[in-house]
Amino acid sequence: MPDPVLRSFAPVVGPGARVLVLGSMPGVASLDAGRYYAHPRNLFWPIMGALFDAGPELPYAQRLARLQRAGIALWDVAGECVRPGSLDARIEAGSVVANDIAGLLAAHPGIDRIRFNGSAAQTLFRRHVLPVLPRVPDLARLPSTSPAHAVLRFDDKLAAWRAGLCNQ
Repeated sequence: MPDPVLRSFAPVVGPGARVLVLGSMPGVASLDAGRYYAHPRNLFWPIMGALFDAGPELPYAQRLARLQRAGIALWDVAGECVRPGSLDARIEAGSVVANDIAGLLAAHPGIDRIRFNGSAAQTLFRRHVLPVLPRVPDLARLPSTSPAHAVLRFDDKLAAWRAGLCNQ
């Protein structure tokens, strides 16, 4: 039996969005919970807590609202794909259908920066989205917050995310 097609979430974006944070595709824990970055060892929400008071101790809706007030939007590059498990390396290349990031940028022209949560998001973006973008914001890859990428310490990841989201 083939693996099912996974579908990502709707974007989280407010009217004052300036930065779009793109993941690749939500992992199994996130898909099961229906929330971005739901794996308990993912460092995304602890980092957002340190930067924008949007930490994991808050209810999910409050975290999203705080990010939106800070001008941060969330989405994934892949709108759908086949991927057994949660590892980005297992995404079946031919199965990827990209989200309409060009449409999102057109609807939110204040977004002038895209930050990738790890290298897989950046690679998928370059392959599936960049060739069709009429306007290319400033692009930068940040260290993955995934528990599968534990090479950097929390403080090092936090410093990189602070520089990528706050110092512009």
